[in-house]
Amino acid sequence: MTTLKTSLFDEHVKLGAKIVPFAGWDMPVQYTSVKDEVLAVRQAVGVFDVSHMGEFFVEGEDAESFVDQLVTNDILGSPSGKAIYSPLCRENGTVIDDLIVYKLRPGRVLICVNASNIEKDFSWIKSKHVGFKCALTNASDRYSLLALQGPRAFETLRPLLSELPDIEYYSVYESSFEGQPVIVARTGYTGEDGFEIFGGHESVKNLWQKLMALKVTPCGLAARDVLRLEVCYPLYGHELTDEVNPYDAGLAWTVKAAKTKFIGKDALLPKPARYKLIKLILEKGIPREGYSVLNSSHKVIGTVTSGTMSVVLNKGVALARIEIDKAPSDEVFLVDIRQKAYPAQLTKKPFVTGGHK
Repeated sequence: MTTLKTSLFDEHVKLGAKIVPFAGWDMPVQYTSVKDEVLAVRQAVGVFDVSHMGEFFVEGEDAESFVDQLVTNDILGSPSGKAIYSPLCRENGTVIDDLIVYKLRPGRVLICVNASNIEKDFSWIKSKHVGFKCALTNASDRYSLLALQGPRAFETLRPLLSELPDIEYYSVYESSFEGQPVIVARTGYTGEDGFEIFGGHESVKNLWQKLMALKVTPCGLAARDVLRLEVCYPLYGHELTDEVNPYDAGLAWTVKAAKTKFIGKDALLPKPARYKLIKLILEKGIPREGYSVLNSSHKVIGTVTSGTMSVVLNKGVALARIEIDKAPSDEVFLVDIRQKAYPAQLTKKPFVTGGHK
């Protein structure tokens, strides 16, 4: 199967990145070490090529109302200039994808979706477009995307753009870089302060080169996965799948029942949940996706959806999906790692507290 390459592929090769196939793309998984890249983002600033993500534009007088009925979160009630995270659900409440809606200005909305779901999402959204006065465009092949993340992200990016006000977290701003338009959102997938910059391929390539000249640390997918797991952000295909609904994935806060209408509302109003997403810390052992979660009697009650060794904590951490009716009242959990049960401590908070605004 032929894999796609981002506009920055040659830049990654020049830097000696290890390239792996991911969601149909050849992507950098790491450059130096995962630990160094994670710490660069937690302590200073790092940059990720996430150009494999998909971009859909919705434009016209019904743009906001059309997107509002597509997703569970509140789009109409949010002001222009805001970014809104939301699941995209079917009528039965199961999750098609999770995405971010950017309200750029009245009548112009950007939707950013996961790379593996671009065609699926666009087909679904297009099928719901009838009767709305707005144009829907899949512009994924025209945009590249960088994620600049870390406590020094703002001071690094601001001098490079024509203008970048100190916007709030989960806000979006239209600016320019070297005379070319870019869309800049104070969003990211690491828990740290940072920005995601959407632009044409050449503009983003030039921006990448400027960031490399400033000694910004290039980071790969492996570090990105550790960073998002340390702050307990869900990942489609792991915590979110076609079989679960937002309540199963700990995303009840994204379901706005007060909205007049959205796809899946009737199925989600009773707040149905078969599973509970939990956070586990292991003093010994590294949990991995697919490992069984056990109760004190060593009975299987769930499965690890994402697991790794936390760089910050130097401990194993995991998100796990357990069956609600099997949740142990004593809150004692074990993780089966190669046929040995390792104690796991339940925690209510993220493993690491990020530094976003």
